Amino acid sequence: MSNVSHPRSDIGAHPDVSEMSARYDRVLGGRDVALVDAPVLLVGLYCAVSPWVLHFTASQPSLATHNLILGIAIAVLALGFTVMPERMYGLSWAICAIGAWLIVSTWIVGTSPDAGVVLNNIIVGALTFLLGLVCAGAVMKSKKT
Repeated sequence: MSNVSHPRSDIGAHPDVSEMSARYDRVLGGRDVALVDAPVLLVGLYCAVSPWVLHFTASQPSLATHNLILGIAIAVLALGFTVMPERMYGLSWAICAIGAWLIVSTWIVGTSPDAGVVLNNIIVGALTFLLGLVCAGAVMKSKKT
């Protein structure tokens, strides 16, 4: 039987080690807000399921669909922040806009919303807006240096 395993060697002798190291530093250099990625994802997932958690799907079907779509959009942006941080953190302002829209959309999309629905969207919208500001602030800080 032949030996098909490849002998392992030190990567320091690899011809592209300096380029790989520079790329690694560049990708991780803008990760000042890595701890914010998970809360943004959780806020997005909660926004998506909140109509069923608070049981306003029957009384507010248009607002339930609205929260589902916005929650999925927030979660997708959060996953993008995690997977491609160098490209996606420019969209931090979109998170702020979604948060602001969540706050006012209860009265625009919904018809005679309950106090629980209003409070839910205000809290989720404010959290989304604040997390977006943290991401955007970190992007602006990293671009200055």
